[in-house]
Amino acid sequence: MTPEERRAELAESLAEVRERLAKACRAAGRSPEEVELLAVTKTFPASDVALLSDLGLSAFAENREQEARGKVAEFAELRPEAASRWHMVGQLQRNKARAVARWADVVESVDSERLAEALARAAANALDAGERERPLDVLVQVSLDGTTGRGGAAPEDVHRLAEMIARRSDLRLRGVMAVAPLGGDPVVAFTTLSSISERLRVDHPEAVEVSAGMSGDLESAVAHGSTRVRVGTALLGGRRLTSP
Repeated sequence: MTPEERRAELAESLAEVRERLAKACRAAGRSPEEVELLAVTKTFPASDVALLSDLGLSAFAENREQEARGKVAEFAELRPEAASRWHMVGQLQRNKARAVARWADVVESVDSERLAEALARAAANALDAGERERPLDVLVQVSLDGTTGRGGAAPEDVHRLAEMIARRSDLRLRGVMAVAPLGGDPVVAFTTLSSISERLRVDHPEAVEVSAGMSGDLESAVAHGSTRVRVGTALLGGRRLTSP
């Protein structure tokens, strides 16, 4: 596929996703401006990110630090003047915190105090070294299925984790993130997340972001207050294979 053909393909997919978002917002009585479209570019090349940037997107997400590091750098070379904001959305090991703090604007998958501490130290070091210009924005990932296998803090632990994050000057608490349980009812999941978000904002009014909804369930997420949907397949197509 030529770059021109790929651009046309991405433009068509982007138009379809934006129309879905617009319809979902109308159905929920919300403005489309209230919901950010985050392009999940994992396994896809930096050239696709560049094309999406040309089409007007500026928020991109990765779930593996090693892949993201090179992609962020390559994108910066391809589009040096482009505005971009990079999100880490995958499960993150503490030993990757320093590397992530060098390229990520947002980490959405903070699910433990130990990870938050590691990210706070990493962000502080990156700020001191001139590798970043501002504190690291973070979201608390919430587990909605009673397990931690896919990442996420238990709902009853969210407040304590948020309090710890809010005390760190090198981190900025922005809200919550969750993935609907496999095989579960997304309506139930996103209703639960909305309730958790409302309770969190009582003590942390700055934590307004709700990252929820993906290619298959974004309509339900928007209906239940999502402020950011994370879309990969519907935008970029089937996942490509990458080396480990």
